[in-house]
Amino acid sequence: MTVERTILLVVGVIVLASVLLAVTVSIKWLWLTGILGAHLIQASFTGICPVVMTLKKMGLPTKAGFA
Repeated sequence: MTVERTILLVVGVIVLASVLLAVTVSIKWLWLTGILGAHLIQASFTGICPVVMTLKKMGLPTKAGFA
């Protein structure tokens, strides 16, 4: 698995988990989805993502995600 595909997996799991929590526990869990969306926008402009940095340090290879 590459860094790019792992990021897609992590984001998908967090979004689904926050929606599931919002439906079953409290609508207040949607703040997590909002923060994730804001972070994705910020990362697209700055290129800085702590999760990517962590995955690279763990030794995951990088490769174009959809090539």
